[in-house]
Amino acid sequence: MAKSTNAFTCTACGASHKKWAGRCDACGAWNTIVEEAPLSQGPGRGLGAHKGRAVPLSSLATSEAPPPRHLSGMDELDRVLGGGLVPGSAVLIGGDPGIGKSTLLLQGAAAFARRGLNAVYISGEEASAQVRMRAQRLGLADAPVRLGAETNLRDILTTLDTERPDLAIIDSVQTLWSDQVEAAPGSVAQVRAAAHELVTFAKRKGVAIFLVGHVTKDGQIAGPRVVEHMVDTVIYFEGERGHQFRILRSVKNRFGPADEIGVFEMTGSGLAEVANPSALFLSERGQPVPGSAVFAGIEGTRPVLTEVQALVAPSTLASPRRTVVGLDSGRVSTILAVLEARCGIPFAGLDVFLNVAGGMRVNEPAADLAIAGALLSAREDSALPPEAVLFGEISLSGALRPVAQAENRLKEAQKLGFSQAILPDSQKVEGAGGMSIQRIADLTGFAGEVFGAG
Repeated sequence: MAKSTNAFTCTACGASHKKWAGRCDACGAWNTIVEEAPLSQGPGRGLGAHKGRAVPLSSLATSEAPPPRHLSGMDELDRVLGGGLVPGSAVLIGGDPGIGKSTLLLQGAAAFARRGLNAVYISGEEASAQVRMRAQRLGLADAPVRLGAETNLRDILTTLDTERPDLAIIDSVQTLWSDQVEAAPGSVAQVRAAAHELVTFAKRKGVAIFLVGHVTKDGQIAGPRVVEHMVDTVIYFEGERGHQFRILRSVKNRFGPADEIGVFEMTGSGLAEVANPSALFLSERGQPVPGSAVFAGIEGTRPVLTEVQALVAPSTLASPRRTVVGLDSGRVSTILAVLEARCGIPFAGLDVFLNVAGGMRVNEPAADLAIAGALLSAREDSALPPEAVLFGEISLSGALRPVAQAENRLKEAQKLGFSQAILPDSQKVEGAGGMSIQRIADLTGFAGEVFGAG
């Protein structure tokens, strides 16, 4: 007799257990463990038992045309989607509370609807009257977007099946509940079930669906990570509350490049597109000051110039502070260690503060040289040349390593008036466009040639 394979799963964190318990050992939640029915046992014994149908196979060579695209007219949104909206795609967008996710999607729905798409906006967090008030404030009251307020998954799917829209926006997936799952809305089981049903519906009916997701305190989309695997595109809407700039960043895209960004500015009448983010992030640069370095980076397919700011001050604490905003703190600690071990420049007894201007977040290893330049500039109280940009990766030996797309970085810098670039010695550059190139072999040479330190 076959052994029972019933499993017990925590609806709060998704952990599996061999037997029921009142408290989950993984997350500590009480009364969240439920029994899940086993999956199908599959074919029985013997070659002919429960025989399934053969799956049709095809070759990799194909003459099929690429999927069609629908453009919204919002260039920044279309860029992040990979060149427009693909019918039947599922897009998951997350962001901090109040960052502007609902505003962005309402403007996007209105833009697509004005270009002929049948758009439906389903809100599970706000009443229809609240969404209408936002639409009036944004000047979108005349947009042909149909609005609904519901959290019952069965009713939402029935409505979408009846209306057959081209685009459906669900705000948000954590508010939905299915009567087939015995768990509270927002739990792992409910989010997984709702996402699975909506993604399956999108593929079957050819409806493009946007799912809004809440984020945890760590910045990750709340719920099971399997949801991010289900959807075609995962987008984060980033930004600081104190800044008016917002960054729309794709971290997964089956129909276009990942790590593509779109830049918006939050205004009183909604989100305004920023066509030239480099000029925006560098707009407040005045006289050269110590602790400032301009990094020529690449976000997706777009070159973006940002300003890395550093402040180094004597510390009265036993353990000096290391505060990093917009950069990887582990990467910064590594650069500090290389400066001390390979260049003999100590930072012991000094507080270090690093920031990327404008609320931008930089994850590229190519930013290492700009980070080191800002740190040395602040420590030595000596400003870098105001017309210079920096990029290059720093190895643990202190050597500078080349990075990709150097020509695109230099072209963007020259367009904004920069005339000098400080690069690794092994960096290959074809056509510097008249810019003065200063090549540095290692971090010791950089500290000595530029700052006279070391």
